[in-house]
Amino acid sequence: MKKIAFAALSAVAFVALGASSSAFPEGKTRAQVYQELIEAQQNGLNYVTDTSYPEVNPIFARQVEQHKEALAVQAAAASRVANGSTTGSSN
Repeated sequence: MKKIAFAALSAVAFVALGASSSAFPEGKTRAQVYQELIEAQQNGLNYVTDTSYPEVNPIFARQVEQHKEALAVQAAAASRVANGSTTGSSN
């Protein structure tokens, strides 16, 4: 009787382990998680606190705006440099 119960329990455990491992078949790589953290920091999400979640804490709102403005300036400058380097080589 104990052997049958043990076999049944083993079969149930085996099926449960198989189901749990297939619940998340595609995990994220370290590189993907790292990139998501970088994007979150760039979007100002590191200024979200427990009391303000999911929004940015009002105390940090101005810092987030300044950060976004700085990123926009950097992107515009990079765009100008890229456009200038491609037009400069064709002259």
